[in-house]
Amino acid sequence: MLSFIGQFLTLNEIAVIFMFGGFIVMLFRGVPVAMALVGISLIFVLIAEFFLDPFRGTFRDIIEFDRTGIEYQKLQALSGRLFGSIVKNPVLVALPMFIFMGLMLDQSGVALRMMQSMQKLFRGLRGGLSLTVLLIGIILAASTGVIGASVTLLGVMALPQMMNQNYSKPIATGTIASAGTLGILIPPSIMLVIMSDQLAISLGDLFMGALFPGLLLGALYIIFIVIYGFINPNAMPAPEKSEHVGWPVVKEVLLAVVPPMLLILLVLGSIFAGFATPTEASGLGAMGATLLALANRKLDLKVLATVSRSTLNTAGYIVGIFLAANFFAFVLRRYGGDEIIEHLVLNAFDGHPYLTVMFILFIVFLLGFLLDWIEITIIIMPLMLPVILSLDLAINGFDTVNDPSVVWFAILVAVTLQTSFLTPPVGFALFYLKGVCPPGVTLGHIYRGVIPFVILQLTGLAIVFAWPELVTWLPAYAYGN
Repeated sequence: MLSFIGQFLTLNEIAVIFMFGGFIVMLFRGVPVAMALVGISLIFVLIAEFFLDPFRGTFRDIIEFDRTGIEYQKLQALSGRLFGSIVKNPVLVALPMFIFMGLMLDQSGVALRMMQSMQKLFRGLRGGLSLTVLLIGIILAASTGVIGASVTLLGVMALPQMMNQNYSKPIATGTIASAGTLGILIPPSIMLVIMSDQLAISLGDLFMGALFPGLLLGALYIIFIVIYGFINPNAMPAPEKSEHVGWPVVKEVLLAVVPPMLLILLVLGSIFAGFATPTEASGLGAMGATLLALANRKLDLKVLATVSRSTLNTAGYIVGIFLAANFFAFVLRRYGGDEIIEHLVLNAFDGHPYLTVMFILFIVFLLGFLLDWIEITIIIMPLMLPVILSLDLAINGFDTVNDPSVVWFAILVAVTLQTSFLTPPVGFALFYLKGVCPPGVTLGHIYRGVIPFVILQLTGLAIVFAWPELVTWLPAYAYGN
């Protein structure tokens, strides 16, 4: 049997296929991601050490991963590599502070205050509550950078009010889910922080490159809501009585929106202007969010302990996956897995650059149904980096952006994952939202509601694919002047 398979695949290729397959099987069996990565890696270390070696004389030219290929000394060196490249990485040090910033904004009552004030501002408009949700989603996206936090928070705050105002259940849930997913794209997204590390590109370039695509998607959502309100007025009933919006309401909105917006400008502006590193800017963001909580009289020891504990749990989860994924990648590379995958992807379309990129994005889209963005970013992105660098993409970096094709590719992957998380039947955002829905709202309502927004996502992805300058112009302009 082994010799029959070997006529078509080398043992290394078979091992790579079984490594990925075993990982997926473990996930479906409910094994935690980090444990699955480490477990499958150890299994294949043992296979290489004890089972493949007896065939060394027969398959000398096929098996590269024999007893001399991996030694205990190399595994011991892995710990130094992991802790040297992860724990001491200045970019990744920013992660806990960005997470703390988002969680503190969640606990500070900023989002609830924005919801209450902006609802008064748009109360005379048909679909005004949907517009409020979208605008708050954009602001929260730039504040939290975490999809689950944004979707859950918007669902808890907005969905009961939308139901009370007789909004269609599909349009209400679709609006909330789509607005919440902007959190993985609009900076300071923690996904972009990890991408910057895994792809060895500037975090400032990624943050600036994601800004226009993120705002483009937000604009497409808003335009759709306005048009849909005219086409199907029963889905978003107008208020029975519209009161005059005067200065007190405008003042209330400004007091609610300006502070978090200033915080975002402080964090991103300090990075863009070169006044602070991403790590320093994340500290400014954490401090600013804490001051906002204090100003709103929401800061006490209980809130501080809750936010700190959640930050520790989230950061520990990410670092744990980092360590496990690096171990997985180390073993995979010893089997030649990176070269095998690069060869397969490049030959899928005979090296045609843009078709190859589309093929990779399709794979990422499918993986988004099975894996969270953390695993995809840490495991898949480094494997795809050599492929992107080898393609003749000719992306315009305006002679300023380093590796513009990689920056463009990273943003395309971010938009693709955002689309995948919205797409039925197993989009992550849909289940985050279902967890906080009232009993009368079903998954069917959520599925129907997100379909128009998935189409808008694909439209935005096509625009960014067709015009890479939407990604590369802003970082080139910022650094070139």
